[in-house]
Amino acid sequence: MGCGTKEPKITQLCLTAIQRLMSHEVVSETAAGNIINMLWQLMENSLEELKLLQTVLVLLTTNTVVHDESLSKAIVLCFRLHFTKDNITNNTAAATVRQVVTVVFERMVAEDERHRDIIEQPVLVQGNSNRRSVSTLKPCAKDAYMLFQDLCQLVNADAPYWLVGMTEMTRTFGLELLESVLNDFPQVFLQHQEFSFLLKERVCPLVIKLFSPNIKFRQGSSSSSSPAPVEKPYFPICMRLLRVVSVLIKQFYSLLVTECEIFLSLLVKFLDADKPQWLRAVAVESIHRLCVQPQLLRSFCQSYDMKQHSTKVFRDIVNALGSFIQSLFLVPPTGNPATTNQAGNNNSGGPVSAPANSGMLGIGGGVTLLPAFEYRGTWIPILTITVQGSAKATYLEMLDKVEPPTIPEGYAMSVAFHCLLDLVRGITSMIEGELGEVETECQTTTEAASSPTQSSEQQELQSTSDQMDKEKVSRAVWEEMVNACWCGLLAALSLLLDASTDEAATENILKAELTMAALCGRLGLVTSRDAFITAICKGSLPPHYALTVLNTTTAATLSNKSYSIQGQSVMMISPSSESHQQVVAVGQPLAVQPQGTVMLTSKNIQCMRTLLNLAHCHGAVLGTSWQLVLATLQHLVWILGLKPSSGGALKPGRAVEGPSTVLTTAVMTDLPVISNILSRLFESSQYLDDVSLHHLINALCSLSLEAMDMAYGNNKEPSLFAVAKLLETGLVNMHRIEILWRPLTGHLLEKVCQHPNSRMREWGAEALTSLIKAGLTFNHDPPLSQNQRLQLLLLNPLKEMSSINHPDIRLKQLECVLQILQSQGDSLGPGWPLVLGVMGAIRNDQGESLIRTAFQCLQLVVTDFLPTMPCTCLQIVVDVAGSFGLHNQELNISLTSIGLLWNISDYFFQRGETIEKELNKEEAAQQKQAEEKGVVLNRPFHPAPPFDCLWLCLYAKLGELCVDPRPAVRKSAGQTLFSTIGAHGTLLQHSTWHTVIWKVLFHLLDRVRESSTTADKEKIESGGGNILIHHSRDTAEKQWAETWVLTLAGVARIFNTRRYLLQPLGDFSRAWDVLLDHIQSAALSKNNEVSLAALKSFQEILQIVSPVRDSDKPETPPAVNVPVPVLLGSISGPGLSRPFVRTDSIGDRLGRYNSSEPPVVTDELEDLNLWWAAWSTWYRIGSESTKPPVTFDKLTFIPSQPFLTALIQIFPALYQHIKTGFNMDDLQKLGVILHSAVSVPISSDASPFILPSYTEAVLTSLQEAVLTALDVLQKAICVGPENMQIMYPAIFDQLLAFVEFSCKPPQYGQLETKHIANAKYNQIQLFAPAEWVALNYVPFAERSLEVVVDLYQKTACHKAVVNEKVLQNIIKTLRVPLSLKYSCPSESTWKLAVSSLLKVLSIGLPVARQHASSGKFDSMWPELANTFEDFLFTKSIPPDNLSIQEFQRNESIDVEVVQLISTEILPYANFIPKEFVGQIMTMLNKGSIHSQSSSFTEAEIDIRLREEFSKMCFETLLQFSFSNKVTTPQEGYISRMALSVLLKRSQDVLHRYIEDERLSGKCPLPRQQVTEIIFVLKAVSTLIDSLKKTQPENVDGNTWAQVIALYPTLVECITCSSAEVCSALKEALVPFKDFMQPPASKVQNGES
Repeated sequence: MGCGTKEPKITQLCLTAIQRLMSHEVVSETAAGNIINMLWQLMENSLEELKLLQTVLVLLTTNTVVHDESLSKAIVLCFRLHFTKDNITNNTAAATVRQVVTVVFERMVAEDERHRDIIEQPVLVQGNSNRRSVSTLKPCAKDAYMLFQDLCQLVNADAPYWLVGMTEMTRTFGLELLESVLNDFPQVFLQHQEFSFLLKERVCPLVIKLFSPNIKFRQGSSSSSSPAPVEKPYFPICMRLLRVVSVLIKQFYSLLVTECEIFLSLLVKFLDADKPQWLRAVAVESIHRLCVQPQLLRSFCQSYDMKQHSTKVFRDIVNALGSFIQSLFLVPPTGNPATTNQAGNNNSGGPVSAPANSGMLGIGGGVTLLPAFEYRGTWIPILTITVQGSAKATYLEMLDKVEPPTIPEGYAMSVAFHCLLDLVRGITSMIEGELGEVETECQTTTEAASSPTQSSEQQELQSTSDQMDKEKVSRAVWEEMVNACWCGLLAALSLLLDASTDEAATENILKAELTMAALCGRLGLVTSRDAFITAICKGSLPPHYALTVLNTTTAATLSNKSYSIQGQSVMMISPSSESHQQVVAVGQPLAVQPQGTVMLTSKNIQCMRTLLNLAHCHGAVLGTSWQLVLATLQHLVWILGLKPSSGGALKPGRAVEGPSTVLTTAVMTDLPVISNILSRLFESSQYLDDVSLHHLINALCSLSLEAMDMAYGNNKEPSLFAVAKLLETGLVNMHRIEILWRPLTGHLLEKVCQHPNSRMREWGAEALTSLIKAGLTFNHDPPLSQNQRLQLLLLNPLKEMSSINHPDIRLKQLECVLQILQSQGDSLGPGWPLVLGVMGAIRNDQGESLIRTAFQCLQLVVTDFLPTMPCTCLQIVVDVAGSFGLHNQELNISLTSIGLLWNISDYFFQRGETIEKELNKEEAAQQKQAEEKGVVLNRPFHPAPPFDCLWLCLYAKLGELCVDPRPAVRKSAGQTLFSTIGAHGTLLQHSTWHTVIWKVLFHLLDRVRESSTTADKEKIESGGGNILIHHSRDTAEKQWAETWVLTLAGVARIFNTRRYLLQPLGDFSRAWDVLLDHIQSAALSKNNEVSLAALKSFQEILQIVSPVRDSDKPETPPAVNVPVPVLLGSISGPGLSRPFVRTDSIGDRLGRYNSSEPPVVTDELEDLNLWWAAWSTWYRIGSESTKPPVTFDKLTFIPSQPFLTALIQIFPALYQHIKTGFNMDDLQKLGVILHSAVSVPISSDASPFILPSYTEAVLTSLQEAVLTALDVLQKAICVGPENMQIMYPAIFDQLLAFVEFSCKPPQYGQLETKHIANAKYNQIQLFAPAEWVALNYVPFAERSLEVVVDLYQKTACHKAVVNEKVLQNIIKTLRVPLSLKYSCPSESTWKLAVSSLLKVLSIGLPVARQHASSGKFDSMWPELANTFEDFLFTKSIPPDNLSIQEFQRNESIDVEVVQLISTEILPYANFIPKEFVGQIMTMLNKGSIHSQSSSFTEAEIDIRLREEFSKMCFETLLQFSFSNKVTTPQEGYISRMALSVLLKRSQDVLHRYIEDERLSGKCPLPRQQVTEIIFVLKAVSTLIDSLKKTQPENVDGNTWAQVIALYPTLVECITCSSAEVCSALKEALVPFKDFMQPPASKVQNGES
């Protein structure tokens, strides 16, 4: 009522009161109706409009009594007020309308809440279009329905059904209300079918209808003057429509699938370049709203893209965005219609052609401060518009603008850019989240991704509860989503990446590409994954960088480039703009022929970091793309000049050649970070699964192959990226190294290590060895010691490296071995053969340093690791050590390796038992295996037990070294071989000795003999460097001689010391023969050293060198445990007759032989055979070596004295063993050898050492030895059986032959020898060539003579001696020196001969008389007579300087001979042949009166008359004539004859004297003649005396007559002037007084 007054004041009060009542909820339905009616009137009267609105609001919000018409009336009231002229009222009414509409729907929601429990499904026929079909709705719902329906009508400019009384309405307001209802109460439409129906039937057609002007409109398609046939798009409506569409799609997509398809297609269309800018901007904003809702996008994909015959909406949206962005760049600044390559709406899903690789490179120029995109001169700033992930629109919110606003430059681009980013972010996070759930649910990794396009039938499978199916469906959706969007995304992003000048924007783009790549990878979509990765890779590299991997992949490069680029060094600077990228690095491209340099911008570095990030975080899904990633990284690393350091990490380093890389400080600080990330990237490979790891390794390998191809044929620095990273990857994956070991090491070994580029090789080897070392030191589980297979696997590549010939690789290999030994040596176990094999594989031609390093390893093994390695490897150690001995690069190594073999043998000796046990065990196991496989076990020296085989291998190796070409090695090896056999031989099984003898020792001897006999005789100037070589070693032949000596001595010593072991072996005698053969060939070699040593060895095996006794330690070197040279030492040098003790008494020497018993023998007979074999060898050596050569020249070989001495010295000992069977033939052979040996001359060089000075009468050792030999024989004969004694004469013959040497030295073939006195060795010895000097044989002959006499004294009566006319031979031999007398070479000779003759005769004559009757001595007598004759009346003249005393001494010798005749011969004349006695008488006659030589001068010379001698002769003659009774007439005749001869001679002498005296006048006669006459006179007186004493009947009358006939002659001498003669004459005349008798009656006259 109050309101009805229409009074403003009252109305105000009343409205306030009504409001109060309403707020206390005391208003009934009817009251409410009344109130509304009252308000309506007020409205119509335009009173208190604001208060009215307030009241309506209170009425409707405080209670729910207002329904139906009254409600509609209230709403209309508000609408009416909205269109008043008053601005305030308008705005308030608008707000009230909004609130009221909200209240209506809120009521409905509340109503639904109340009835929720008793929900009954309202049956509704959906096709019914009648607005009154709402009877089923509850009251509030009905109101809401009616309201919404009318709003649609109003917007469509139709009359409302329910809101009766509306006068006017704007579309903009209607659309805003619709949007708010749809946005705020989506559940109403989703829960009530009536409402859904409204949406479908009313809202969607309305929207589509309202959109039509926008769709049809083409900007600039017609000039502005002509009437517009098309309605122009109206910004407010369009913008609001888009808002409605956004809500519809967002909230009711599930209801409006088809309608949404249309809306979405419209949205896409609005992006076209020919739409107004503002329209494109709001369209982009709308799309942005969709892009932040991944679930919605997913639904689009499921509903459209995955259905057949449906628009590919999702793909279109993405492609449209791409084209939109592209078109923004291509808008021509003039405003002409753009002719762009329109991308996007095709359904093929092919890649959008985006200019993907045309980033610009700027140098200098101000860096733009604003973040922006710049592409081909189009510069678009980037505006900050929204927080990421929320689509806050600018222009969609401009509800108050009526005119289209001006869009700032870059706004659309920025929104589109964010769309892309949000789209990527949303999709990836959604899919990855779901993937994660699936993976955790299944607890199993997804199998290989199913095919990219899945048929729509599979959607139905979602209903099945089966987990796998559900997953399949989800996976199909994910794949479809990715497949639909990746091309467009990639095109747009690549373009943006190219154009971006802002670091943050670039970062976002890269992040988007990275997440997409990772997502594709996870889903197994290889093509798309590779495409995104390629994009990032391209971004990392300088523009147009020639990298094949990238150019072949999916991302299509823009073909219509407006300019071409030749060579990398051309800078691309866009003509229309400032350069917009900071260059941070300049480097060399990695190419076979780098041209110029390339530049890296900061964006490149940014991309590189993204790439690293991708590889680091998503390595597991990269698969084959590793190839791309790594190839790119390799190039970047190269350009930046990062070089690998130890362990494979890359560090900044300088390239060696080419223009050095230029880096700005900006990038310098980045480099360590980059290299760090690079390392971390490969460290993280340890978290990859096996398959991914293999992908990574394969990629690195193929990368490495490329780098290698590039490095062929030039020695530039190669790219080592791949190799370094392979190493790093291997190192971090040690825990599962087995799975990647083969591909990894295989590549390094076969490819990298054999590469011709040294730097490449070096790194290959570095990587390989580092991996092996790391593998061995890594703490594996189970440990390596329990996992032999793994250990061998790890070591195998080390062995394989041996097949590579490059020395640098081998050096690395050996250094690695050395380090392994130092760190792991104790735990190598079964790896030993491999490690040792590596050392052994070093060949001779591989250079010194290699061999030295390998040898170091070996030394380490031998010194430290022999005990820790399996015994089966010991043989390998021996082989390897031996092989180093044979290397001829470095002598010291060879010698040291021999030392190592010695150490090894010591080790075998010390640990013998354990080694033997282990080897036997191993052998048994192998035997068993071999039997199972049915093969024969094969190893060297097989039948011998394994431990012995080890020794045999060692011996065989040393044996090989004994014939090395280098003398020092041979010597060392020989000494070691014999020392080891000597020291450790006892460990061998008995049977093994057979092998040692035949396979080792004899084999060695054969080879040495062969080499020595064929060795070169050329002189070697020096031993390399400045080492002087001693003349005794200055030819190869002499050096080999030393080896031969050493070897032969060693073998002989083994035969000697180990005979007790060798003799029981079956073929000892064969071995003995072989050894003797070797000794013989050595002894007969034309080398003094060898031949002499051979004899020493001969002595040794005959056990002449007796085992050591304390007494003679200094004399004989011990036979065991002393290195060889000791024995050798005794061979050379002046003490040549060592093992024998020098004594001058032969007796002593023999005593020593007899005392030592022959060794105990096992088998007498066999033993004898051995000795006889030795004898025949000795004989062959003797006869061959002493046989004079046929012709002589400078080089003729004549055996040396020490050799001959040693040869002869062997005989006595040998004889002890064979004496029982020694016969005449053997003696004959011996004689020949002794004779020849003594006849050998010596060279004048050697003579001073061998010969005593000429004056000393000493024997040489050889001569002593010869005599000793004969002495031994005669002693043996003496005690031997009867039949041996027939050998005496032969011995005499031998000795007598030697006696003859005193006067007639022996000839040696046709060789001319000078007598020693003439070879003036003391002056010419140094310069003249060797002359051959005959020895001084006198002492030898004399000693022989003494022996003869001695022997004869013992053996004169032996039958053989008598029969063989030994005495005659002796006399015959002595006759020579006796007849020479003063002409003998030595005075002592004839004197000794005389005394010897006397001794012999004193023994021999009685024997001869004894056997007179047998006639055995008949031929001796004349010989004896001749001998006496030759001696007593010698033709040689005594020397001038003979002193009186000497002369007298010599005369006394003659007297002795006459005495012998008087005592031993004449008394027994009756037993002696007459002729002989006659000869003796004649001789005595001759001697009794000095025959005066007729020539004056001769008489001059012989001034000494042998008065004593003559006297003796005379007396003997007389005594012989008269003293004895004449037994036979014959004898008387002899004496008479003798007297008459004597007297006749006296007569002659006297006559001659008288003649001479008369002729000489006053001159005295020569003394000789005076003496002679005196002697004759004395003789006459003596004769007369004797005749007087003799019985008269014995004296012949004739004799007296001759005596008396002398008287006149004597008287004639009285005139002589010499007083001496006178006195002698007086004495001679006195006896004649006895003849003074008166004459008898019958005197017989004597003949005168």
